[in-house]
Amino acid sequence: MSASRFPLVPSEVPRVETKHRRIVTAIPVPQALPVLETLARCESVAMHGQLPVVWDTAEGFQVRDVWGNQWIDFTSTIFVANAGHANPRIVAALRRVLDKPLLHAYNYGTAIRAEYLQYLIDHTPAQFEKACLFSAGTEATEAALRLMRLHAAKTGKRRPGIVALEGCFHGETLGARMLGHNPAKKRWVGYLDPNIHHIPFPYPWREQAVRQPAAFFEATMAELLAREGLDPQADLAGFMLETFQGWAAAFYPPDYVHALHTFARRHGMLITFDEMQAGFGRTGRLFGYMHYGIEPDLMCCGKGASSSVPLSLILGPTSVLDLPEHGDMYSTHSANPMACAAGLANLQALLDDGLIENAARLGAVFHAKLEALQERYPCLISRVCGKGLIAAVIFTDPAGAPLAPLCDRIAELAMQRGLLVVHTGRESIKLAPPLCITEEALTEGIDVLESCVRDLTGG
Repeated sequence: MSASRFPLVPSEVPRVETKHRRIVTAIPVPQALPVLETLARCESVAMHGQLPVVWDTAEGFQVRDVWGNQWIDFTSTIFVANAGHANPRIVAALRRVLDKPLLHAYNYGTAIRAEYLQYLIDHTPAQFEKACLFSAGTEATEAALRLMRLHAAKTGKRRPGIVALEGCFHGETLGARMLGHNPAKKRWVGYLDPNIHHIPFPYPWREQAVRQPAAFFEATMAELLAREGLDPQADLAGFMLETFQGWAAAFYPPDYVHALHTFARRHGMLITFDEMQAGFGRTGRLFGYMHYGIEPDLMCCGKGASSSVPLSLILGPTSVLDLPEHGDMYSTHSANPMACAAGLANLQALLDDGLIENAARLGAVFHAKLEALQERYPCLISRVCGKGLIAAVIFTDPAGAPLAPLCDRIAELAMQRGLLVVHTGRESIKLAPPLCITEEALTEGIDVLESCVRDLTGG
C-alpha cells in the first residue's frame, strides 16, 4: 500500500532555481522512495496521506531534502513553526537543556518549568492566572471538557452539558472526538455523550449568519434547547469553540461571539477557545480570540506554543484550574524540561522579535493578493477566509459544488514547483507560512499558487 495519496512514481518536472526555491530532481525524488516505502510497510496507514516529500532540514520559512531541493513552506508543519523552523532562540534553549543534561523530570520541579510558567502567566491576559501543561493538543481540549464539567458540578448544575459547533475539530482522543462534530469520525465510539450538543456554525456562506449574526446564534440555541429539553441554567456547563473553523479558516462574525458571550454569562456557563491553530501570533494577534473583543474563561493551546517540540497547555483562572485534586491532571511528559525551554524561547521570540507584528503587516498583503486571485478565478474560488498569516482558499464550481480533486492537484503541482501548501483533502487549500517569512518570499509563494491554478484550469 502506498504511503501517500499522491503518486509515488517520479515525474520529470521543470527545474526551478530562485532565491527561495530550488527543484533539481524528478518529483518525488527517486532516492526518496525507499523511505516512503518503509513507512508504508511499517507504519499505520492512518499516519499517511501527505505530499511525498522527505524532509531533511528546515530553517526559517524553507524546507530542504537531502537531494538539493528546497521549498517555500506555506504549512508551518501544520501551524506549528510559528516562530520559524529551527528558530535560533529555540535551538539555543534546547541546546542548553541538552548540555546540562536534563531531558526528563516527570512531575518534579525544575527551574525551567517555573521560569516558563511565570513568563507565560505574566505575558498573557489577566484572567489567565494559572496553566497546566501537556504534550498534545487533544490533552488540552480533554482537560477543558473536564474543567467545565467540574465547574458545573461545583456551581450546582444538574447536568454537565457542553455546546460545541458543527464542523469543528478538537482532537483525536475520546472526549475531543465527542466535541468534534463529524459523525463519520465517531462511528467507532459506539455511543454518543448525551451531554455534548452541537449548533450550526455561522459560515460566511450562510445568509442569515452573515446578515444577522446575533439572531442566528439566538435562533439556533433556542432550537437546541427546545429539541433536547434543556434548561441552560441547570443543564449547560459551557461552550467549546475553535477560534476559527480549521478546514476553511472561517472566523465567526464578532456579533455572533458577543451574543454567545452574553448567553454564557447569563446562564453561568464557561467559554473555552480551542486556539490550537490560531494561537501564538498566527492571526496577527497573540491569540486569535482577541479579534472578537471578548475574554474567554479557558483557552487551549498547542502547535505554535513551542514552534518545535510537543507542547500544549490550558490557561484559565485559579478558581477553575485548581478544581482537580492534587496530582490529578497531568501526563507523563507534561512540563518536561525540553518542552518548557522551547515554549519559553518561542514566546520570547514572538513577543520580542516582531514576529506577531510581521504576521499582522504581511497578513494584509497576503489576503489582498489572495483576494485578487479570487477575482481572477471567480468561477473556481468562492471564498478566501482567514486573518493574519492563516488563509483558506475555497474552491467550488459555479453551482457551489466542492472541487476537492482540483485542490489535490494544486497541492501536488505546487510541490513540484517548490511550494508546500496544507493538503486538507477537501475543497480548500490552506496556507500558513511561518511568521518570520519575508514579503518577497510570501509574494513568490502566492505567484506559484496562481501559476498552478492557471495551468491546471487553462485560465
